[in-house]
Amino acid sequence: MTADSALRAIEARRDELRARYLHPPAERPPTPGRGIHHAAMICSDVEATIGFYQGLLGFPLVELVGNRDYAGSSHFFFDVGNETLLGFFDFPGLGLERAVEAVGGVQHVAISVPRDRWEQIRVRLDETGVPYSGPDRGIEESMYLKDPDGIGIELLSDPLMYFGGRRLDE
Repeated sequence: MTADSALRAIEARRDELRARYLHPPAERPPTPGRGIHHAAMICSDVEATIGFYQGLLGFPLVELVGNRDYAGSSHFFFDVGNETLLGFFDFPGLGLERAVEAVGGVQHVAISVPRDRWEQIRVRLDETGVPYSGPDRGIEESMYLKDPDGIGIELLSDPLMYFGGRRLDE
């Protein structure tokens, strides 16, 4: 199978899946969810994580408590807007290794920010020398960067429920 025929087969499979499962908005049932309450990640250094998410990106720290499941561990949250939280645990003393991109893992967390704030964050990243990619990848609304522990973060200027320049529920 050539690379071109393999790509055609993959796109044909996507077409089949869309036809079977992707219903027009008027035919979709309402979701039973209210949204993501929080995503929970693991960090190696509480203060470095606070410095990145609050100090660099501007997401306020809203809680910092002990982890009720592991003595000596902290559990803390950042407000990423729309009543959504990004949570972290540290697990000191466990000797955890950095995650690798793998099936079942998180590839990145995409956080929507208004374009003016997106531009301010971009200036701050440039000023501090924090590496990122985009919008040079041809995706004008996205910047991709890594937090201190290598967690992939996408900052995008699209509003919620938008992808590829269009609303997903219309």
